[in-house]
Amino acid sequence: MARARPPKGSRGRRPLRQTSARSTQPTRAARTRGPIKIAVLHGPNLNLLGTREPRIYGTTSLADIEAELTRRATERGVELRSAQTNFEGELVALIQLARNWADAIIMNGGAYTHTSYAIRDAIEAVGLPCVEVHLSNIHAREAFREHSVTAASCIGVITGFGANSYYLGLDAALAHVEATRRSHGKTGKRQQNTGRRRSKRASG
Repeated sequence: MARARPPKGSRGRRPLRQTSARSTQPTRAARTRGPIKIAVLHGPNLNLLGTREPRIYGTTSLADIEAELTRRATERGVELRSAQTNFEGELVALIQLARNWADAIIMNGGAYTHTSYAIRDAIEAVGLPCVEVHLSNIHAREAFREHSVTAASCIGVITGFGANSYYLGLDAALAHVEATRRSHGKTGKRQQNTGRRRSKRASG
């Protein structure tokens, strides 16, 4: 596997490991089978969790959050890949890379949540379900944090539960993907049954 290269000068904490793909835009059918794959993306300053304003963000480090996410994902047979970056363009690139392999995204965009239309556009462009998570309750803080420009492109927002926001986000993302797969499975069976009936009528 090849490591996703961050932009020149980037010091992102942990780049996603990207599997090579035949096509940059795999079909949805390719994502309805096999283990569920989730991308977890962390925005600026989240590498400082555990020491950054613990009164607001708690004392749990990002490494501890990722370890717990990995444990929960492994128990459910889910593949989890994570990356943290302090750069807006790199976060956009990571979202774009996720479309090559992931079934869903869990994202804490940090301060970019309130300012980045580029990240909002990237979420819409890749077409993957995205769960937005925040450690603190953004609606109980400064006025500029109350509005998320990325939320409208996500399937839901979980905010204010500390590290548990990530774990709840994982549950929500998995539930959404599992429900989508069940729905696609039923649609496929209906299409198969319809095809069989048409074949019988044609042969009769």
